[in-house]
Amino acid sequence: MDAHTDELWDEFHRVVNMTSRELAEWLRTRSADTDDEELPDRAGPHLGRRVLDILGKRKTDLQPDDLEVMRRVVDRVHGQRRDDLEPTAGDVRWRHRLMTIGHDPLKPTT
Repeated sequence: MDAHTDELWDEFHRVVNMTSRELAEWLRTRSADTDDEELPDRAGPHLGRRVLDILGKRKTDLQPDDLEVMRRVVDRVHGQRRDDLEPTAGDVRWRHRLMTIGHDPLKPTT
């Protein structure tokens, strides 16, 4: 792995502050009123499922498309949050959109 991938890996895991279990449960909850309820492994939007998939990987197992997803998530979270990512309340819909990609703005980052 190169230094850029290492930095992306670290930043992705900093902005994705929900555990894979929390994210999986959230995606199932958000999809409970759709047809996805019958297929819990397909619950939630595609990007959220991809984040969940990446959380289950080792850095050495990343593929180029995983890196692109990680960049999108990092960019999206930074675009909607301050850089310090301090816990902050906001509009509930805004929070839920971020939670769909693994970032809970009310939860401290590590």
